[in-house]
Amino acid sequence: MTIFFTNKIGKSLLILLLLIVTACSTKEEQKMSDKEVVLEWANMTLFITRYTPSNSPTFASRAFGYTGLTMYESVVPGFTDYNTMNGQLLGLEKLPTIDDTKEYDWVLALNAGQSEILKNIYVQTSEENIQKIDSLEQVIYNQFQKEVEKETVQRSVDFGKAVANAIFEWSKTDGGHRGYLFNFDKTMVHPDRPGAWKPPLFAQSFSHHPLHPHWGENRTFASKNKEVEDPKMIPFDTTPGSPYYEQFENVYLKDLELTQLEKEAAIWWGDDPDVSFTPPGHSYYFAALAVEGHDISLIESAQVFAQVGMAVADAFINCWKWKYQFFTERPNTFVPKYIDEEWESFWPDPPFPSFPSGHAIQAAAAATVLEHNFGKEFTFTDRAHEGRERDELKETDFVIRTFHSFWEAAQETADSRFYGGIHTQLDNEVGLEKGKVIAKNIYNLEWRNPHEQ
Repeated sequence: MTIFFTNKIGKSLLILLLLIVTACSTKEEQKMSDKEVVLEWANMTLFITRYTPSNSPTFASRAFGYTGLTMYESVVPGFTDYNTMNGQLLGLEKLPTIDDTKEYDWVLALNAGQSEILKNIYVQTSEENIQKIDSLEQVIYNQFQKEVEKETVQRSVDFGKAVANAIFEWSKTDGGHRGYLFNFDKTMVHPDRPGAWKPPLFAQSFSHHPLHPHWGENRTFASKNKEVEDPKMIPFDTTPGSPYYEQFENVYLKDLELTQLEKEAAIWWGDDPDVSFTPPGHSYYFAALAVEGHDISLIESAQVFAQVGMAVADAFINCWKWKYQFFTERPNTFVPKYIDEEWESFWPDPPFPSFPSGHAIQAAAAATVLEHNFGKEFTFTDRAHEGRERDELKETDFVIRTFHSFWEAAQETADSRFYGGIHTQLDNEVGLEKGKVIAKNIYNLEWRNPHEQ
């Protein structure tokens, strides 16, 4: 009996792990499928992201990128019609190779690699979480090593760990290594110009200093994602009826007529890192739902997580570059000063500039990758926040959501920030547009050998 965690990820994970261990001790236990192993690790990654302190959307996006890539690289040598990313990604040139004359068990390699990369990337996580990672690794190891020769078992485990350690060493040079140690920059000099971002009074974070202002300088996974064309921002203008003024007026007018359904969307997509697996985690979660809902192989499953993880990571790098390049204000600055001095947004401001929307760009990147792999039509239910207590302050419940396409979910992700009053429609439109471009640069890498397809 294999138990999936894709529908409910939270404190119940430990109980589920114990159930798996108990089930594994019975004669009736059936070995997990290859895809089930992939899903167990994807959901462990989400759990560690949720329950590791000092996390942020930026750092989490990076973690998903390296974890997904490790999943793929730990198995790709076993599939001749697929290509390694070694030599294709910026600076990645020294991944371990296999001995073609010897056998490997690719599930054991993946299992060892996922455990290793998670403990390396999230070195600051708790000992309790480390034990959860080790326990899952042991459960899977026990199941898959039984029918494999001892030398092959050790060779496979060693390869998976070697891949994880090589990718981790490469990760140290990207500019975001241990980024949780410098979340907020107290020394940054803020641009002083009309329309510039100011620390929020109605804030999502305790800090009035900006989150990761240098994140946009980090190395991207795909070289083309370092060269994405800059978006265009509307010039500052306080004249009623001007394009700039109308962007903020639309936020204000929407807030006056918010429906209950729009309020539910606004709080569902908040994905505050203090209480959730972050916005990029929501995208990785969707990848897990997609993989679970389709009949695909081990390598195909691993490729999905690698592509989604890297696309979301590159989306955040570009988004943060533009946020601090344009350094634009949010509605909570403009509206009280020029439209209604008593106004405040439905959702509190995050601690960084507005343009473009991080929610929109990463959601669009993930949706574009998932559509590329699975097509435009896929009905799924998002239970990421199922069971969370009602937000009494906003008089709104967390209501599970069903979508009929990945893009429908991405669009609601973006719209939710408009409903929350923390992003203009332009922020969202640009985010969605650029997310598509970034995702295409990821899935257009040479994942397959043309002569083998």
